[in-house]
Amino acid sequence: MRRKRRGASALTDDLSENYAKAYGHKAGFGKRPALILIDFAHAYFDPDCDLYAGVDAALASALRVREAAHAAHVPVVLTEVTYQKGGRNGGRFFEKAMPLKAFVKGERTAAFADGLVPREDEIIVSKQYPSAFFGTSLASTLTAGGHDSVILTGLTTSGCVRASCVDAMSHGFTTIVVADACGDRHPAPHEANLFDMNAKYADVVSETEILAYLKTLSASRAEARA
Repeated sequence: MRRKRRGASALTDDLSENYAKAYGHKAGFGKRPALILIDFAHAYFDPDCDLYAGVDAALASALRVREAAHAAHVPVVLTEVTYQKGGRNGGRFFEKAMPLKAFVKGERTAAFADGLVPREDEIIVSKQYPSAFFGTSLASTLTAGGHDSVILTGLTTSGCVRASCVDAMSHGFTTIVVADACGDRHPAPHEANLFDMNAKYADVVSETEILAYLKTLSASRAEARA
C-alpha cells in the first residue's frame, strides 16, 4: 500500500522533535579554540544608520566572553568590514546590499563599536564579504596556530555569523556559536538561523555554557603551569 504523504503543516507541528530525529547530534568543544568577534561595528548601534539593529545585549555578552577568553589564554580575533570609496573592492555584495556603504573606510559607522577597543595581542581580520574566512588569511592563521575549533560571536546572526559558521565547519574547525553574543535586526531571522546552525553546522550554546567551558580551560592551563 502506498504511504500517505504527510503535509507540510504536520511536519512543522513540532519542529524541534522533527529535527532531532536527524540533527540531534552535538559535536562538543574543541581542545584549542580561538574566539572570533564578527563585525561589531558602530553601524549596528547608530540609530541614524540603515544597519541599526539595537543589539547592545549581544555586544555586552561578547565582551564578557572576550574577557574570559583572555583569562584562559584563548586567542581573540576581531573582524571588520572595510571598503574603498565607491565600494569597488566589494564586488556583487556591495552592489546588492546598499547599506554596506556604511563600511567605506573612514566612515564613523565602519569603526568598531563603542566599548570594543582592539588589544595589541588580538588579531584583526579585514574582509569584504560575509564570511570571516572568505578571501582572508583566517583559516591559515588558525591552522598554523594549532587551533582545532572556533567560538563565534557577532553580527548579524543571519548574515556574517552564519556565513562564517558554515565556512568554519567547512575548513575543519569544530564550531561553537554563542547565542547570547550574536544579534540581528529582528528576532525571527536571529532565532531561525541559530536553529539551523545548531542543526547542521555548529553547537549553539548560551553565554553561561561558554563561560563555564573557558573557565575549565583556564583552570587546566593553570594546573599545567604549576
